[in-house]
Amino acid sequence: MEWRVAEGDEIEEDQPVVDVMTDKAMVEITAPKAGRVTKLYHQQQAMAKVHAPLFAFIPRDREEPEEARTKPEPAAQLSTATASPVAAASRQRIPASPAVRRLVREHELNLSDIQGSGKDGRVLKADVLAYIEEGPKQAQNQAPADDAQTATTRSARRAPAADQEARVEPIRGIKAAMAKSMVKSATTIPHFIYSEDIDVTDLLKLREQLKPEAEARGSRLTLMPFFMKAMALAVQEFPVLNSQLNDDVTEIHYLPQCNIGMAVDGKAGLTVPNIKGVESLSLLGIADEVARLTEAARSGRVSQEDLKGGTITISNIGALGGTYTAPIINAPEVAIVALGRTQKLPRFDANGQVVERAIMTVSWAGDHRIIDGGTIARFCNRWKGYLESPQTMLLHMG
Repeated sequence: MEWRVAEGDEIEEDQPVVDVMTDKAMVEITAPKAGRVTKLYHQQQAMAKVHAPLFAFIPRDREEPEEARTKPEPAAQLSTATASPVAAASRQRIPASPAVRRLVREHELNLSDIQGSGKDGRVLKADVLAYIEEGPKQAQNQAPADDAQTATTRSARRAPAADQEARVEPIRGIKAAMAKSMVKSATTIPHFIYSEDIDVTDLLKLREQLKPEAEARGSRLTLMPFFMKAMALAVQEFPVLNSQLNDDVTEIHYLPQCNIGMAVDGKAGLTVPNIKGVESLSLLGIADEVARLTEAARSGRVSQEDLKGGTITISNIGALGGTYTAPIINAPEVAIVALGRTQKLPRFDANGQVVERAIMTVSWAGDHRIIDGGTIARFCNRWKGYLESPQTMLLHMG
């Protein structure tokens, strides 16, 4: 995805060298030892085979003497460089941080066109922003070369859409893996959809009461830890929601702990990291794991361990404004729930008076091979009971 170094650069031990995207997550490859990079085997955005070399380097403790560096390269390499002087020049490293390079790519600029004001000509963020700001001004001050050029430009703007080429982008990495996984899940698992409204008024009040103490301990307490803890408690009464089917669909494997996943729309695509053993964690412990995994997923750097072993998934589509949905199961799990947005809606109280309540709609999808409508309805009712009266969870926490 991105080289952090160039050929000839000095590297230190554990220094990031290259970002590689697998079908699971973005992986940062670091230098095993200090030394000097001698070869990069792949261009940026290229596909690299597993077990193939990524880069070569000479460890500092085995660095060749200075005279050896000045020796001419082999003829084959020299002829290649001579045949393509432009390519050789483009490989010269322009000093700039990864964040600055990313900014340059986002605005489709060339780093070599920007004058660096930092040490040794280093391009700073301020240099890029100034270049972006001044570019349009310069363009406005330039008069067209002649009337013919102006006419050509106008005719190009009036060109029909059919004459314009579509932009082609290959599907790779996590997006490709998600596409295959979703197709397999949707075509091999009979999905059973079930929706319910949950009154989260009291839950929101409890969260507001606990929030200051959580923040004092350095934790960010959202509603997600409550949803996960209530789900782990409900699973104890309905263990089939925390199971997996074997490939032949002849056995149900009941899993020893509840590893609840959460779908995160991150930099590299949609990932579903999971929190291990939710039934044994406190609300603060779950909150800390939610924050850690959310940050890792959004930056595209979730570890393989955090992606393995999920048993049931929560998708918070309501954070983007959705209410109802039909989620696709994250196989080999047997159920997934999507949380809709919370709405202030009128409801009748015990005295028949209309009151304002905070209502959240949830949508379940269950594997109909082993989960029927009655099972998922009873499970959802138990989960809903814990969320609508969150104090009752205290009676069942181990």
